[in-house]
Amino acid sequence: MNGMKNTTVLISGASIAGPALALWLARYGCTVTVVEKAATPRPGGQAVDFKGATHRTVLERMGILDEVRRRQTGGHDQTVIDADEKPLAVIPGEFTGGELEIRRGDLAELLYERTKDTCEYVFGDSITSLTETASGVHVTFERGAPRTFDLVVGADGIHSNVRRLAFGPESDYVRHLGYYYALADLGGTDGDNDGAAVMYNEPGRMAAVGGPKAPAFFVFASEPLSYDRYDPEQQKKLLMAAYKGGGWRLPELMATVPRASDIYLDSLSRVVVDRYATGRVVLLGDAAYGNTLGGFGTGLAIVGAYVLAGELRAAGGDHRVAFRQYEEKFRGYAKISKQGSAGPFLAPPTRLRMRLRNWTFTSRFLLRLMLRLTDRFATDIDLEDYRF
Repeated sequence: MNGMKNTTVLISGASIAGPALALWLARYGCTVTVVEKAATPRPGGQAVDFKGATHRTVLERMGILDEVRRRQTGGHDQTVIDADEKPLAVIPGEFTGGELEIRRGDLAELLYERTKDTCEYVFGDSITSLTETASGVHVTFERGAPRTFDLVVGADGIHSNVRRLAFGPESDYVRHLGYYYALADLGGTDGDNDGAAVMYNEPGRMAAVGGPKAPAFFVFASEPLSYDRYDPEQQKKLLMAAYKGGGWRLPELMATVPRASDIYLDSLSRVVVDRYATGRVVLLGDAAYGNTLGGFGTGLAIVGAYVLAGELRAAGGDHRVAFRQYEEKFRGYAKISKQGSAGPFLAPPTRLRMRLRNWTFTSRFLLRLMLRLTDRFATDIDLEDYRF
């Protein structure tokens, strides 16, 4: 166990997986540095959720369960409407929000608060090269001076920079699932309908507004798009083009997009890697087993961080043993990320598929079946207690 005391670890990514891992590694005696391309912790974002005893146990062992409960959104029902705002179905909050729902930005802020005094955070920088030596990984950065670490962790999302540098190009590991999604802060427009959460569909397009603190949310079918993920103006133009000629309130919503204070547009994609680690570099969270909007990403991130840190502690810092055990124990649990895309569910490609999706939520039997299945997936791992 003492092998962790002098271990230096660089984590790329300060969203959920990175700070969750940092919390455990700092407790186990590691010297942890977290590097993040964004200038500050990113606020807002869509709600994320936790389901079942496994997620609850890890949050409790992290010491943040009560705080997550305090900050939770409470989950909310969402009414599917037609162009005349006639209700067609109600998607219950227990389906969309799991057992505990919290805004992604609030969870990231909570994890940052719990780790900023025990870990070094470097914002506004990014890794440019990784060179493994006999005793560590030599790392160069866009801005900071080169440094050497014992281990490097890619917790930097589906478009992982660490995975690209250590494993190979993104095109080898990321599968586009035929859809894009966007979150846009449209000001007062978000919370119309007296704050009620509503969802409107046309074939291959979905728009959802309303609900507590929720940005407007869009999902649309599309072939792969070429754009700069760090250029909000490009993203606004792509979103407006995707919803051109739409019914309901889509023209009104699109008219407010140029003034949006915040926008995030990305593809619905799945990550498929044949191994989680190479040498002293290991992948965690969406970088290794992401499935955008798959409903399990945040749970996989916090459980994965718990298992990876625990295996490093159990192996006394021996990364070869720990990485092998992490993959062996976690890959079966992460298989949920190989499931289908949320795109056809959120934005069905035909009116018939729209009606079938809505019918699913009018059947209590089907709804209970889906909830049972998600709970089974969320608890499908034998959770060890690494703390002792």
